[in-house]
Amino acid sequence: MAAREEVAVLGSIFSGEFQLLAESESEGITFQIHTNCEHHTKKIQLKVRFHLPPDYPLCLPDISICSDHLTRKQTCDLKQSLLRYAETLRAQPMVYELMMWLQQNIKDGVDQVTADKADESDNSQQQCGADDSVWMALLHLDHMRAKAKYIKSIQKWTSDLRLAGQLMFMGKLILILLQGQRKDIKDYLVLQKTSKVDVDSSGKRCKEKMISVLCEEKLQAGQHRLTSFAVKEFTSGGELHQEFEALGLSGLYDKFVRF
Repeated sequence: MAAREEVAVLGSIFSGEFQLLAESESEGITFQIHTNCEHHTKKIQLKVRFHLPPDYPLCLPDISICSDHLTRKQTCDLKQSLLRYAETLRAQPMVYELMMWLQQNIKDGVDQVTADKADESDNSQQQCGADDSVWMALLHLDHMRAKAKYIKSIQKWTSDLRLAGQLMFMGKLILILLQGQRKDIKDYLVLQKTSKVDVDSSGKRCKEKMISVLCEEKLQAGQHRLTSFAVKEFTSGGELHQEFEALGLSGLYDKFVRF
């Protein structure tokens, strides 16, 4: 009921820019808002789609952002920043506040991405020192019911965020090793925790509630720097241990994985 009232108010505020897409008791409410944001002397048109699940606002809305004026990386970064802000508004109506945040912060978000790209270009020939800013995280997932779809989501997120690493399966054990910029790893964790990536015991789409961050630290000397993301299956703890050894991560295995 509260979500319906919020959506009704949003429809009045944004008028012709608001479009109700779907509404049901079991799935929640989906709508889209078209907005123009000022960036220097240009107007950036955004299409922001919200899905409010039945337990909103106790849980965050699902959000997607589309724009012909921004790159895929820019819209991805903008979305992750918006989700981080949404975390501060949990348990209260938040869509209007999120739209206002976009209006006020899109300039910083777009400029930051542009600056990041310039830095990447300037440093493309300076690979020796790059490892100083490489971070690593080891995550543990309790289970995967919709395995194929879940894997596809992980592969998309790591590709969008330019993260390398491995998704490791060994029996019932599921580990995710990530390497990249610390901000990108943080953004990945937001996606992992706020997206409907799996299904529950009744087959309904659900968010990941049983993920554990085993460690998050800078990549050290002697630890292998991965350049891509791979999915690997291991048949024994010995095989998995050998993989960690090959990556220079025996200490991580002994501390967090050893059977």
